[in-house]
Amino acid sequence: MNMEDKSAIISLRHTNITGGDSVVLYDVTLEIFPGDFVYIVGKVGTGKTSIIRTIIAETPLTKGEGEVCGYSLKGLKEKDIPYLRRKLGVVFQDFQLLMDRTVKENLSFVLRATGWKDEKAMEDRMQAVLEAVGMTLKAHKMPHQLSGGEQQRIAIARALLNDPQVIVADEPTGNLDAETADGIMQLLTSINRDKGTAVIMVTHNRQIFEKYPGRIFECKDEGCNEKDEGCFENEQ
Repeated sequence: MNMEDKSAIISLRHTNITGGDSVVLYDVTLEIFPGDFVYIVGKVGTGKTSIIRTIIAETPLTKGEGEVCGYSLKGLKEKDIPYLRRKLGVVFQDFQLLMDRTVKENLSFVLRATGWKDEKAMEDRMQAVLEAVGMTLKAHKMPHQLSGGEQQRIAIARALLNDPQVIVADEPTGNLDAETADGIMQLLTSINRDKGTAVIMVTHNRQIFEKYPGRIFECKDEGCNEKDEGCFENEQ
């Protein structure tokens, strides 16, 4: 990818990232481009998830400049937040499925909440995302009837519903065994490769970003900086 030919779809410039009432990262600058696969790595408590919360406008931006999918984070109006989030697909470590609804009802709930009304179009879209994650036969199952890996695949299908520009995944393999995690990584990388959807993934698992290469931003000592390829090879 030649970044000079593309505009960033997410940019943070000299931003302070807050967690609760305190600043956890100072003067963060990063850019995410179409088609990127980006890791945000670091030890627990270094502010990785706080960056994600800033990007999805869960935490207000108080210092610096930030833009996400055409929306400025500085002074973002409450009414505009749902529109920004429609351009993002968010995947959580703990899946966050509605446990009292079937897989299909989980997907339908999101579509209706984001303004879809045409029943045929909704049906087609749900079928398409379930096919994309290999879960078409599970549409009428309840979440508790699915394995952890299957629940995460449904969570990824949910994230794809509105054809997002970016998938934001916060430790999506954190609750999965190594083999299942590998399947989820293969799925995310194939979506990135085949659809050109950018992926931002928070992880502390070195094996993942060594096996599935991408741009790496490391959070430590109150900063978050992009690492050169291969920079972790000699670290203990």
